[in-house]
Amino acid sequence: MEQFATSRTKMVQEQLLARGIVDRNTIEAMLTVPRHLFVDDAMQGRAYGDHPLPIGAGQTISQPYIVAMMTQALELGADDKVLEIGTGSGYQAAVLSRICSQVYTVERINSLLARARKIFDKLRYYNIRAKLDDGTMGWPENGPYDAIIVTAGGPEIPQPLIDQLNEGGRLIIPVGDQNVQELQLVRKNEGQVEIVSLASVRFVDLVGEHGWNK
Repeated sequence: MEQFATSRTKMVQEQLLARGIVDRNTIEAMLTVPRHLFVDDAMQGRAYGDHPLPIGAGQTISQPYIVAMMTQALELGADDKVLEIGTGSGYQAAVLSRICSQVYTVERINSLLARARKIFDKLRYYNIRAKLDDGTMGWPENGPYDAIIVTAGGPEIPQPLIDQLNEGGRLIIPVGDQNVQELQLVRKNEGQVEIVSLASVRFVDLVGEHGWNK
């Protein structure tokens, strides 16, 4: 719909470009993916606003800028294979799928996963594979990955995710307590990890064996 195309353009101009998002692949993906389809019908009019929105089950869809910042930080290429922890609405995975060759995404809440899968199919985003599981364990069968993105905040970086990262790979994750986290970018070089702090953020809890217990 023309209304939503205009909203996407405005979102990119006012929220992304104005805040220093410069990666062409990220910008093109966010101009393309219909964010309004990833929220409830009653919230579609607010889908492109500069804020997160609830998606049910105590989870949220991140504000557009955070999605763009995390995507840009991963420095993705067309041949990259990416693992996402926390499918949620499916929007982040959809953005990644417009940039990379293959996206694997893990969600622990069945109702969210089922809804996201339907949207992927509707949009014919066939390079996304999703499963129900403990995301803190990763998805080892399909690794190693060129990049890993974690869309929930945990007390530490799960070791299984570091193990599943390719040499030269990048991992982005919010780390901290259950109120505020530090968005950390991890690079794996010769088996060692280098960590850079990008921003202070607030995400929902990363629940699992290597996250918070629920």
